[in-house]
Amino acid sequence: MDNKTQIKSKERVRERGEVFTAEREVKAMCDLVKDETERIDSRFLEPACGDGNFLAEILRRKLAVCEKRYGKSQADREKFSFLAVTSLYGIDILADNVEACRERLLEIFRDFDQNLARTRKEQHPSSFGIERVIRFVLEKNILCGNALSMKRVDEKGEDLEEPIVFTEWSFITGDLVKRREFRFDQLQRHEEDLLFAWAEQNQAFVPTPIREWPPIDFREVANG
Repeated sequence: MDNKTQIKSKERVRERGEVFTAEREVKAMCDLVKDETERIDSRFLEPACGDGNFLAEILRRKLAVCEKRYGKSQADREKFSFLAVTSLYGIDILADNVEACRERLLEIFRDFDQNLARTRKEQHPSSFGIERVIRFVLEKNILCGNALSMKRVDEKGEDLEEPIVFTEWSFITGDLVKRREFRFDQLQRHEEDLLFAWAEQNQAFVPTPIREWPPIDFREVANG
C-alpha cells in the first residue's frame, strides 16, 4: 500500500473501520518512544497492525542500529537482525493485511541484508537460508486474529475457538535461541495483577508457556 494512502476502500472503512495511520504520524509517535525503538531486543505488539506501518518504521530503526553496531560482521549482522525481527508482533483481523505486513517486513529485512552484503562484497552463502528463517519468524509473530476477543479468526474475520498464540524468541548463549509459545489471553489476563504485584510486593507475574522447544541455532529454527 502507498504510504500516502490511508484507506484501501470505502467498504473496508464502513465494515471494519479500517483507516491507516499516515507516515508522518507514525514517525512522530515512534519518536515518543525513540529509545525503545532503537533497542534491538525491545518487544512491540501492534494489535491492529494493518499492513505494518508502525512495525515497518520500528524495524527500520532497529536495523539501522544493527548496521551501525554490527555491519562489519556478516555473522553478527544476521544474529542481531534476526533478534530485531523476532521482537515485533502484530495482529490484524483481515488476512490480506497480515500477509501484506509479513511481506513488507520481509522486504525491509531483505533490502537491509543484501545491501550490506553488496557494500562489503561478501560472498553471502547464507542469504537464502536467513531469509527463509525470517519468513518463518514472521509467520509466527504476525497473526490473523481479533485482538479484542484474543482469538484467531477465519477468512471472513469471524472468531474461531482457537486462541491467539505468540512465540517468544530469546538467545540463551551464543547463537542458540530458545523458542516458547504463550497464549495471548493468558498474558493479558494477568496484566492488572502484574501492576498491583509490582507496586505492592515488587514482584512480577511470570507467564507459563504452553509449549517450548530445545535450544537451537537461530539459523535452524525454520527446520524444527
